[in-house]
Amino acid sequence: MDDEARRKRRLIWTIVAAVAVGALIIIGGHALVIYAVYKQRFELVQVEDAVSADDGATGSLEALLTPADALPAPTQGFLTPDGGATDVSDFRGRVVLLNIWAMWCRPCRTELPTLAALDQAYGDEVAVVVVNVDRTPEEIEAARAFLTEQAPLGFYSDPTFELPFRLPGRGAMPQTVLIDREGRIRAWLAGEADWNSPEVRALVDEALAEGG
Repeated sequence: MDDEARRKRRLIWTIVAAVAVGALIIIGGHALVIYAVYKQRFELVQVEDAVSADDGATGSLEALLTPADALPAPTQGFLTPDGGATDVSDFRGRVVLLNIWAMWCRPCRTELPTLAALDQAYGDEVAVVVVNVDRTPEEIEAARAFLTEQAPLGFYSDPTFELPFRLPGRGAMPQTVLIDREGRIRAWLAGEADWNSPEVRALVDEALAEGG
């Protein structure tokens, strides 16, 4: 191959390489624009979703699971409404309905009013403990403000997001666990439900009766 042919070949490959690089730059630029647009839309959806509330939970107890043998409740700690450390063992002697929720979880927020109604109905007989797992100070503040509308529920918090993974649902959101007076898990449900329904009250009443 003579020098002229080599130069032409190098020129052709240089042009091909330049076109390929240009195409990659253009494609990459479009990809970044598309990503930015969808990221912005996703963030807007999150913000809108976080500030809107629903009328009430409609989920049933069809997904409720009950172990053949009662399971011990986890010892994973979380924070009390005043910022102190606690865990499920501090509620020993009472029937506990432990719920995990977050502001970014719409079904979680939807069912909170039904948990508040159950708490109102049973008073001190039953500890309805709703534990928020939002993590940043801003998210926690928004969650705390939201829960003020769900009296008499107290704002328990687990910013480490560890407690949901110590429960039978293994991180499911929302997740609710019924714990008896002896600190044993008697039933749990991953998903939204009406926690003030007659079916739930029957479960709670049964747990209360076991303790005399």
